[in-house]
Amino acid sequence: MASAGSRRARATKKKRHGGSATVGMAAALIAIDWGTTSARAYRLDAQGEILDRRSAPLGVQQVIPGGFPAALKRLLGDGVDADVPLLACGMIGSRQGWIEAPYVHCPARPEEIAANLSWVDGTRLAIVPGLICHDADGVPDVMRGEETQILGTLDGALPSLPRLIVLPGTHSKWVRVGPDGIEAFATFMTGELYALLQQHSILGRLATTGASDETAFARGVRMSLRDKGALPHDLFTARTLALTDALAPEGVPDYLSGLLLGAEVAAAQRWADRDAVGEGAVTLVGDAALCARYRRALTLAGFDTASGPAEAAARGLWRIARQAGMLAA
Repeated sequence: MASAGSRRARATKKKRHGGSATVGMAAALIAIDWGTTSARAYRLDAQGEILDRRSAPLGVQQVIPGGFPAALKRLLGDGVDADVPLLACGMIGSRQGWIEAPYVHCPARPEEIAANLSWVDGTRLAIVPGLICHDADGVPDVMRGEETQILGTLDGALPSLPRLIVLPGTHSKWVRVGPDGIEAFATFMTGELYALLQQHSILGRLATTGASDETAFARGVRMSLRDKGALPHDLFTARTLALTDALAPEGVPDYLSGLLLGAEVAAAQRWADRDAVGEGAVTLVGDAALCARYRRALTLAGFDTASGPAEAAARGLWRIARQAGMLAA
């Protein structure tokens, strides 16, 4: 057994090389947020504290059929804790992932999500189920991964009144959470639409890269909030304003972003009003820069906002594992 002095020396060496001094401590869970383009793994102790983290560009789109065992080994690296359970969320449980984890129907409480884990044969890896809900017309909507971020945001307690949590992203989610758990949600393909319009439409041809233009962004948001449903028309103004020099070429990307975000907020507000979500701040969870952009749009629409915790997926995975009785002693 190493002496106390040698243990301190190793910890100091890890710090000097940019590693975590806690990497050698015993883990109770390996939590994995495995998405479409990347995967992140966290070593968590019995209290849910992060001991170490790793990431790799090993999203489900980058893994060949049959390649998930090798991808997992690469993600975790050498010397992974033996016999420590692994719990993953996200697209790893989709039809394009390692195995397809069935959806749980909303409303879904934390204990129901924990009771429906899917285990990968021959491994100690369990996968969190996705969620499915239906709108008033019976049209389905689905999520994978966001349910875990939401549970990591709630601090283990369900709200007594409905509240909104927004998870910006390529496909952003507006989620109603209440005393019955995750009660309903709506998906908006805002991020993907922005990329498509920028890269493959005539609107991107007049755009140039430059510093962020907050004035152009706010102008776009206000345009969509005012028109409420005229997005197919309003999008063309990104071209006409630039053609007539009323909008600088470097402002086109932010104006277009504002148009799309304003349309999302207006549509989501109508969705929330139909579902009678109680008043209160909208909680934003996800990438800090993207949440800041949503915060500006929401403020222009009259919403109060609050910030969710960092690394909500890791926190949520630990809570699901605890609920499922997975945590190592």
